[in-house]
Amino acid sequence: MLYNRKAGGASTKLFYFLITLEVFKMGRVYNFSAGPAVLPEEVLQEAAAEMMDYRGCGMSVMEMSHRSKMFQQIIDDAEQDLRDLMNIPDNYKVLFLQGGASQQFAAVPMNLMKNKKAAYIVTGQWAKKAYQEAQIYGEAVAVASSADKTFSYIPDCSDLDIPEDADYVYICENNTIYGTKFWTLPNTKGKTLVADQSSCFLSEPVDVEKYGVIYGGVQKNVGPAGVVIAIIREDLIPDECLEGTPTMLKWKTQSENGSMYNTPPCYGIYICGKVFKWIKKMGGLEAMKAHNEKKAAILYDFLDQSELFKGTVEKKDRSLMNVPFVTGSDELDAKFVKEAKEAGFENLKGHRSVGGMRASIYNAMPIEGVEKLVEFMKKFEAENK
Repeated sequence: MLYNRKAGGASTKLFYFLITLEVFKMGRVYNFSAGPAVLPEEVLQEAAAEMMDYRGCGMSVMEMSHRSKMFQQIIDDAEQDLRDLMNIPDNYKVLFLQGGASQQFAAVPMNLMKNKKAAYIVTGQWAKKAYQEAQIYGEAVAVASSADKTFSYIPDCSDLDIPEDADYVYICENNTIYGTKFWTLPNTKGKTLVADQSSCFLSEPVDVEKYGVIYGGVQKNVGPAGVVIAIIREDLIPDECLEGTPTMLKWKTQSENGSMYNTPPCYGIYICGKVFKWIKKMGGLEAMKAHNEKKAAILYDFLDQSELFKGTVEKKDRSLMNVPFVTGSDELDAKFVKEAKEAGFENLKGHRSVGGMRASIYNAMPIEGVEKLVEFMKKFEAENK
């Protein structure tokens, strides 16, 4: 007898939903991963309930044609909800792309380097990689850097020596590895600002009109790995890119085809859409910022008074999303990560390039997760001072 997905109707959906609830009760941990990262449990439960049969169509979104009316509605709704959340003006295009943020390291200069020159502010590994990639296509000028202190601060960007013929100024707004954040945008002296917002995307309100381009991989605050969202002012989308630019990396190609020049990452977009609705339900970006500030304060306040653990970032430049810290001993760091994992706190090991620990506390991390982490840190400190 062949399995009929529609057989049982509501009862079949209820069966899968109840199984999902049991899985969450039995196996959920506090996931402090920098990405792919924690997602709202409500979103995961909804997706699980719809996995076998999306809204009565008899198939999963994973199996659905991207040319179908049903998927078109999914991507249209996702775009509109994102526009609502960020108050994106009508003269900005919203693109759902593949290749992650790293592919935009090349796409940005390919689309924007008309004068073959751009200014880069290097505040961490991802900004450095973008800067190095841009050197392939033109003259990338590092107008500021915090490499002298292991990227532990954001340099003063109020009066940078920006070349007059620079096509744009580039920043990585939140530095996932090093835990720093631009709380004041650089003075670009009239040049277009391009920002990689991967690890702070949708964590707080943003004035989109201050940017020419915002992009970010969604696997931090928004969805599963495999989607990058780009928000681009229309006048910056060129008719002609640098010679040799692949068709897929031309923003014009993607914008003229509604992000569907080829098959998009359909399931990832579907999950992003659910997260957008969840953020709306939670009160929007103002509510997300308040939620994130409260979580970060709990952890930073403990680090500031701890005799064992220390934060690694200058206070004025601390990220709300990524909190790196150390004990001062590699041996103790390793012991802490091991015992934390055993206690149900996952992915606290720092990035392989810097070591130590890092707690990523994105939108979906509940306040109780940070509270329980601090409780564990206090216990560890008492036992290891």
